[in-house]
Amino acid sequence: MRVGEFEITEPIPKLRKPHVIASLRPWVDAGSVGTLALSRLERHLKAKDLASLAEPGRFFDFTRYRPMVYHVDGQRRMTIPNTTVRYAKGEGEFDFLFVHILEPHSLAEDYIESLSSLFSYLKIERYSRVGGMYDAVPHTRPILVTGTMDGEDMSHITGVSPSRRPQYQGPTSIINLLSEKLTNQGVENVTLMARLPQYIQLDEDHTGAASLLKIICQLYDLPEELTVSRRGVRQYERVSNEMERNSGVKALVQQLESDYDSRLESVILDDGSEDVTELAPSVEQFLREVGGDALSDEDSK
Repeated sequence: MRVGEFEITEPIPKLRKPHVIASLRPWVDAGSVGTLALSRLERHLKAKDLASLAEPGRFFDFTRYRPMVYHVDGQRRMTIPNTTVRYAKGEGEFDFLFVHILEPHSLAEDYIESLSSLFSYLKIERYSRVGGMYDAVPHTRPILVTGTMDGEDMSHITGVSPSRRPQYQGPTSIINLLSEKLTNQGVENVTLMARLPQYIQLDEDHTGAASLLKIICQLYDLPEELTVSRRGVRQYERVSNEMERNSGVKALVQQLESDYDSRLESVILDDGSEDVTELAPSVEQFLREVGGDALSDEDSK
């Protein structure tokens, strides 16, 4: 069955008040934390394929999102980049849709309209977008997760940190138009973003993904073991070991720890004041000079 540009696998399951949990690549998926979180939820809930774009080449440039070749039982196979939707039955009164969204390269309005039409057809009640962004935070402290629900801070949820920065202005994703359309349709909108250490470049940040899962599991009463990542612990331990051999990065981390702790103390003392604790100029300069390349994926393996 076709809904907009999406081909739905039949028979179509009967879904109860479905909640969407979506990741957006590559714009706000630093460390692939949104993708990793969705994949873990899908495995736990035994998600099944539901829909994908019938002609992904209309929206994506395959010289930028590359098809992948692999072999199964000696047979050569190829996967084509696509936006996919999977579903899983929830234990409560609603079910789940897991949506892996790719940023479009062309015909963005048609793409967004198709996503909106699909969600309307499936009668979703909540749209949650999860992901990660780099920030001036140390890896030696708990990963901060900021969140909003219908534009309001979710700091009343345990583990969600209030935003301590001025509201962002600048380039953004065209996919944000989807959130606006869904809000106008009465769909609840949630955004959860893990703030990852800017000086670490991990292809897959499992600690960041685990931090996102802590919030998701709390919202949906899912098992706590989903939030445990031994691989993430090992990744950050390797970063700490490497840091001990790099005096510049060690000094940077110590300054970031001080800023992190003072911001956290400020939140506790003024109970959510909008005052912003800015980074010291020396830290800003340090981040510009070594932040992007201080520790690469290769360094931390």
